[in-house]
Amino acid sequence: MKIGYCLTGSFCTFSKSLDALRELVAAGHQVTPIMSENAYKTDTRFGTADYFKNELFSVTGNDIIHTIPQAEPIGPKKMFDVLAIVPCTGNTLAKLAGGITDTAVTMAVKSHLRNARPVVIGVSTNDALGGAAKNIGQLMNYKNYYFIPFSMDDCNHKPKSMVCDFTKTLHTIELAANGKEIAQKIF
Repeated sequence: MKIGYCLTGSFCTFSKSLDALRELVAAGHQVTPIMSENAYKTDTRFGTADYFKNELFSVTGNDIIHTIPQAEPIGPKKMFDVLAIVPCTGNTLAKLAGGITDTAVTMAVKSHLRNARPVVIGVSTNDALGGAAKNIGQLMNYKNYYFIPFSMDDCNHKPKSMVCDFTKTLHTIELAANGKEIAQKIF
């Protein structure tokens, strides 16, 4: 498959996302990385922007789409079979639920959905059981959105935080390509 693989600003999960990306490539899928502008340019305690950009290119062999003009042709050119956002922040969830297109990732989704193709979401947000809950619920009810299984990541210290199971990324994408949802396990 041809997969667009988006990263948004949940920087603490980038290493796990790269592991999932490596698994996709090892399975023989052609993957193009896409980053939100903040993910593309921000250095954090989890690593520099340049480090992650170099890793994405090294793993996929493809240049990173990181601007709205670069993302706009995704739909008209039918560039991908599946688009995945792994990790997907609460901010991006809200934008998708509200139809806001102001980043390379939200433009990629909008453009990709024009062809009724699947979008896979890997939730990673500290407010999944707070402000982001309504957006998650809304997107779960939209056609062509599929979710990687997710659960609370630290109920004692972050009682509203949830994160996807990155090890289920490949399986979720392959099911979504066939219009099937992976079963959510509620903890």
